[in-house]
Amino acid sequence: MRKAIGAVSVVVGCTLVALPLGGVNSAVAEAAPQVSAVSLPMAAKTSAKKKLYKNCTSLNKKYKHGVGKSGAKDRTSGKRVTNFKKSTKIYNEAMSYNRGLDRDKDGIACEKR
Repeated sequence: MRKAIGAVSVVVGCTLVALPLGGVNSAVAEAAPQVSAVSLPMAAKTSAKKKLYKNCTSLNKKYKHGVGKSGAKDRTSGKRVTNFKKSTKIYNEAMSYNRGLDRDKDGIACEKR
């Protein structure tokens, strides 16, 4: 991305180069000091993906009975869990941080009674 700041043209994230504006005759251009390209440090990545739900214990602190897709049904031979938080958006977010939260792949992460 290029931005003009006064007599300087800046390429964001790459280099900084002084450029003359308008018609400058050759005598003035030769008399002006030469500015070499200066490398700018790349911006540090601040949006590092942090593990929001490291395990089921951390997810169950916020969602006591787990979180699942809307319309998901618990796969179990015993009594089914039905009181989990129903939200496809939250389920997908949790799974993006840790795919192991839904080990039985029934659409409900960290379900418990």
